[in-house]
Amino acid sequence: MDVVALIAIGLLTGVTTVLFGFGGGFVAVPVLVWADAALGADTMRVATATSALVMVVNAGFATVVTPRRVLRALRGSGTLFLLLAAGASAGAVATRFAPADLARWAFVAYVALTIADLLLRPGFLRPRTRAGTAPDAPRPLPAVLGAPVGAAAAFLGVGGSVMTVPVMRRAGHTMRVATALANPLTLAIALPATAVSLCGAAVPAAVDAHVRLVGLVDLRAASALLVGALPVIAVLRRRPPRIPDRTYAWAYIGLLAVVTVAMPLAA
Repeated sequence: MDVVALIAIGLLTGVTTVLFGFGGGFVAVPVLVWADAALGADTMRVATATSALVMVVNAGFATVVTPRRVLRALRGSGTLFLLLAAGASAGAVATRFAPADLARWAFVAYVALTIADLLLRPGFLRPRTRAGTAPDAPRPLPAVLGAPVGAAAAFLGVGGSVMTVPVMRRAGHTMRVATALANPLTLAIALPATAVSLCGAAVPAAVDAHVRLVGLVDLRAASALLVGALPVIAVLRRRPPRIPDRTYAWAYIGLLAVVTVAMPLAA
C-alpha cells in the first residue's frame, strides 16, 4: 500500500514540478519522512537524499521539454550554476553530520519565514512598477546567491525553487517563467547533492527497518514517486494550464502553507 500511496504522491510532484518548479523535493520530503519513519533518527537524512534523486530526474526531464525561448533567460548564468552546485555539495555533506531533528525543523522554519516574506514584502504577489509605467524588465538572478541557495536547498531537501522562484519573481519574471526557470536551477543543486548521497554509507537502521538503501537513497520510494511524476510532467509541459499570474502566485503560497503544516504531522 505504501507503494501505491507513493505513486499517487508522485502524480502530485509531477504537477508541482511543472506548475511551481519544485522538482518534487519540496512535496516529496514530508511524504518520504512518513514512508521511511521506521528509520528513526535517520529518517530526515534519507528523505532529503531520496528527494534529491527524484528532483534530478523530474527537473532534468522538465528542463528538456521547456521551450528554448524560456531558457534563454538563464544565458550567461554559468557562474551561478557552478556556485549552486558547490553550495549543494557542501549542504549534502552537512546533512550527514547535523543533529537528526535539525534539518526537519529548519525546513519548517524556513518555509514559514518564506510565506511571511512573500505576503508582507512587495514584489511577489504583484510585479514592481514605477508610477505611471509598465512593470520593470526582468533582471538576471545574481550569481552571488548561488552558494548559499545551493547549500540551504541541499541541506533542507527543498530543491531550490522555494528560494529561486521568489527571487526571480521579484526580478520581474511572470510566475510561468519563474517556475519554468526553477527546474534547471534545481537540477544544478540536485545533481551534486545526489552524488554525495549515493556515495555515502547506508544508515545502520535500514537493515532492521527493511529499507533498501543505496548510500542514503531509498530507491524503492524514489522509483514509485517517479512512476507517478514523469507522465504528468510530459502531459502538462505539452498542454500547460492557463492560470492568471496573480492566482498563480497565491497558489504558490498556498502550497507552501500546506507543506509547512504537513511536515510536523509526518514526523
